[in-house]
Amino acid sequence: MKRRTFIGLAGVLAAIVGATVAAQVPATEKPKQRTFALRTVDGKAFGSADLAGKPYLVFFGFTHCPDVCPTALFELSALLKDIGPAADRITPLFISVDPERDTAELLKLYMTSFDPRIIALRGDAAETKAAADAFSATYKKVPTASDSYTMDHTAGLFLIRADGRLQGMLDMHEPRETQLQKLKLLAAS
Repeated sequence: MKRRTFIGLAGVLAAIVGATVAAQVPATEKPKQRTFALRTVDGKAFGSADLAGKPYLVFFGFTHCPDVCPTALFELSALLKDIGPAADRITPLFISVDPERDTAELLKLYMTSFDPRIIALRGDAAETKAAADAFSATYKKVPTASDSYTMDHTAGLFLIRADGRLQGMLDMHEPRETQLQKLKLLAAS
């Protein structure tokens, strides 16, 4: 039991140190340009310009996802609640990688199950690709046996500091304390 506790604490400390080191990137280095232009479920234009000077996080997914996406969004909702008022300083984004099926109406209904601070965004095929490319995220349509398809996609959450630099990734398999510390550091950026 002591070994398991030690290993767990070591993982938390490593994540905090890693996030702290990432947060100390010299200001002279230019952050990667993460330019994108999409629309909210209400049809309003929303893009990288709306996030200038604000810390935010991005999760790419789709509404027909059987497990990874809803689980990550439920867990993110709980994490935002757990960090309290600091969560209000972070803009969480859910970007659909399935423009064919994820209509604005469906995406709006889907998001009612999660924290209302999470902004759902969508675009056409070209806009979706440009947004994914801006974060070096991947996604791919995969046919299923039922003459339908699913989407393989990057499952981590991109944590972007207020200065536009990548703080790191939030992995839903990390210890909860590590996740909370990463979000608190992001909110403080």
